[in-house]
Amino acid sequence: MMVLWKNAISRLLRLNRYYNPVAKCSSMVQEQKIVIGGQTINYVKVGHGSKTIFCLSGVMGSIWRDFKPQIDGFDRNKFTVVVWDPPGYGRSRPPLKKFTPKFYENDAECAHQFMKELGISKYSLVGWSDGGVTSIIHAANYPEKVEKLIVWGSGTFIIPEEIESIELMRDLKRWSHKMKEPLLQFYTEEELQLMLNEWRDTLAEILQNGGNICKDRLGDLKCPTLILHGDKDPALDPIHPGFMIENIKNAKLHRFPEGKHTIHLKYSEEFNKLVTDFILEKE
Repeated sequence: MMVLWKNAISRLLRLNRYYNPVAKCSSMVQEQKIVIGGQTINYVKVGHGSKTIFCLSGVMGSIWRDFKPQIDGFDRNKFTVVVWDPPGYGRSRPPLKKFTPKFYENDAECAHQFMKELGISKYSLVGWSDGGVTSIIHAANYPEKVEKLIVWGSGTFIIPEEIESIELMRDLKRWSHKMKEPLLQFYTEEELQLMLNEWRDTLAEILQNGGNICKDRLGDLKCPTLILHGDKDPALDPIHPGFMIENIKNAKLHRFPEGKHTIHLKYSEEFNKLVTDFILEKE
């Protein structure tokens, strides 16, 4: 139990350690809002390159906390970079995130409508954690839209140990003020507790029904796929990247031996170069 709690705490610290929503916003980048099917979507769009990168973050994700090194680091002459606060998170509200067993599918469809509204017909998906799950489903549903797929920190099914870890993580009484403070800039404590409870309960329901999140969609992927993995990721069981590389056609795996859950932040230069080279690589 102590190991699970340490892993859960490590996961939270990895999510929050880089984040200061005021100091870390690039002054020249303006956030924008549109409404997709009643859902407010807050996003940034930078660059004027011919290749579009759409970055998708995970649970309670937000633009600047999760992708500042990519917004600032990708070459804006080569790429157009789009990053959103996922539906129901950050400033992509109202409404607040509602968790159902189909919330990944709902986010994938919202992503499709969002890019359609922006007038972008071809793009590469760069998905982290839960955003990687959304990206896989989206790429499987719309293969004619997605040119390349890059995922890390993501699983395609749930195992019991992951529910146990989330069960510990949702107890806000165990959180220090330092851990809560970045998220409380977006949510009340009641909203945060509600989302943690619904997230855990929804994943537990998925586990009870076989645990499949998107593993049945891996065979539907048509685009080249790059799987990145931090070998010391405390939030992801090591079974997941191996399962993906075995079940996705035209996929390759790159490991960060010392990497944890936030390899795109800790090793941002190496990460950005890997993604850049992969997207620009001719098939």
